[in-house]
Amino acid sequence: MKKAAYLLFFLSLWICSAHADVTLPKLVSNGMILQRDQKVKLWGWASPNEEITIEFNGHTVKTIAGQDQKWQAFLPAMKAGGPYQMTIKGNNTMVLKDILLGDVWLCSGQSNMEFLLSKSKELYRNEIASSTNNQIREFSVKNRYSYVLRQDIDEGSWKSANPQNVLGFSAVGYFFALNLYQKYKVPIGIIHSSYPGSPAEAWMSDEALQQYPHYLKKAAPYKDEAFAQAALQKDKQTHDQWFVELNKNDKGLNGRTPIWAKPGVNVAEWKKIKVPGAWEDQGVDVDGVVWMRKQVNVPREMLDKPNYLELGLIDDIDTTYLNGVALGTKNNRYLERRYQIPNGLLKAGENVIAVRVVDKEGRGGIIPGKQYRLGNAEKYIDLTGDWLYQIGHQMPAMPVKTFLRLEYMPGIQYFSKLLPIAGYTIKGVAWYQGEANTGNPNEYRTLLPAMIKDWRNLWGQGEFPFLIVQLANYLAPPTEPQDGGWPRLREAQAFVANTVPHAGLALAIDIGEANDIHPLNKKDVGYRLALSAYKVAYGDKNVIDPVTQYDSMKVEGDKIIISFKNLGHGLQAKNGELKQFAIAGADKKFYWAKATIKNGKVEVWSSQVKQPVAVRYAWANNPEGSNLYNLNGLPVAPFRTDNW
Repeated sequence: MKKAAYLLFFLSLWICSAHADVTLPKLVSNGMILQRDQKVKLWGWASPNEEITIEFNGHTVKTIAGQDQKWQAFLPAMKAGGPYQMTIKGNNTMVLKDILLGDVWLCSGQSNMEFLLSKSKELYRNEIASSTNNQIREFSVKNRYSYVLRQDIDEGSWKSANPQNVLGFSAVGYFFALNLYQKYKVPIGIIHSSYPGSPAEAWMSDEALQQYPHYLKKAAPYKDEAFAQAALQKDKQTHDQWFVELNKNDKGLNGRTPIWAKPGVNVAEWKKIKVPGAWEDQGVDVDGVVWMRKQVNVPREMLDKPNYLELGLIDDIDTTYLNGVALGTKNNRYLERRYQIPNGLLKAGENVIAVRVVDKEGRGGIIPGKQYRLGNAEKYIDLTGDWLYQIGHQMPAMPVKTFLRLEYMPGIQYFSKLLPIAGYTIKGVAWYQGEANTGNPNEYRTLLPAMIKDWRNLWGQGEFPFLIVQLANYLAPPTEPQDGGWPRLREAQAFVANTVPHAGLALAIDIGEANDIHPLNKKDVGYRLALSAYKVAYGDKNVIDPVTQYDSMKVEGDKIIISFKNLGHGLQAKNGELKQFAIAGADKKFYWAKATIKNGKVEVWSSQVKQPVAVRYAWANNPEGSNLYNLNGLPVAPFRTDNW
């Protein structure tokens, strides 16, 4: 009897699996853009040996599901156009609508590619307002990070550009797509798969990492899911206990009530501090919680408009209050603090701003270089200058450097956000990454080519175009010539772009921000990526190579003459004399140098170096003010003539 029951149970399972519905990956869905002029791969799942028929744009293809229940099929190359409808038949019938044929680009990397257009919405109000275009669409890959193999991603759908949707688009991806559409007038699809802070090795397969055994060794223990989850849980407990102690002892809180945020608090013993600025630069060396307050006088006429409070970037975590009411909170230093003020909260006369700042380790405070104001589009109150502060509770630094960052482990983003989408036919890749690898720039010269080869092998489309955004300028500008990981990482990126077939470069050396690793200007990045694509991906014969680079040098007396390749129409010095040139003699000590453009070349010299042997240009973490441009208005790439 029991045997008969088991037989019936397994028979029912076999019958269900034998008639399983055809299913599709989330990428193959309504509104998708398929790659024009190439054979297009489609795939999905069905019962073993189930016949699948696909009808699309006058073409019919058939395939059969394998024993692993996976099937794949290829549509023939087709011209740009649409919208079309696709019918997929097996045991069931699926109809996909609003499909376009155009160019599909994979946009990947770390946080500057992940940076959403919503974060620059104040800068790009007009661009967002005019963004409606059904020919530009994005698919954002949402997935948990794990080494567990998945057949599909957790969520994602194709969305067309409009003022609401584009706020959730990659800002770089959107402006890149917009420039391509405006030039070629074909549908442009962006598959956005990136992860903040991820190093290049996180996007590589085990096979590609064989030549980097230290990365395989680092990742190996965490491929045991139980081990990885236990380690993460231990970190969470440490993190949570730190905050429990902080909140319990914060003198500015009474339970959950923020007593130091309320108007009327006795601030006689509070001290002055400058905003913006790090606490440590002002003699306040604190990890834990610090409360900051400022009283502002608001004229009655400001109340007629919607108002906001803007406090730039805060290290690390803030909860911001106005007149005792919480306006919002952000949980890391890279998120801009711009809080809308509810109607009726702001009043004519005296108002109190209070900010509870939690600093987990390192420097804390309100970071310079942004906007600090209360107001509206017509009038605002400057909030820079003296504020009052009081320490709520001082803590030992949270041991954040010991925490497991599983999402940064070698190979994990390859498993999580690449493998499930691999094979969707694309035009090429736009890659904005490198900040996480500045600690080992020499390795990046081989690591990035290995990753590119790995991706090309995974897709099986040959040497598709691979466009690289060179790192923007960041950190404090140098007072003396400097060296470091950032300029050398940029050099590695240029090396890869120049040596890997069908790779291209887009410069951002002039559009970064000293105090923000995520500069707001993503429009120029997208434009420069498009310029690179015109040449590398589209073979546009009317396009001049957008990146003017160092070619050779010649010593003439006490000067060095620099020649360039991809010179275009010539060179120019923007905004006065050339800056950020340094020169050295045989002692390898660099001094700031004078430089001038002459006959399409640059002459460099310094009274401190009588027998020069080497020149560097824009060779710093943040070579702010570097102003050598070509006559197309694009910066000349940073370079050095030495190999020291």
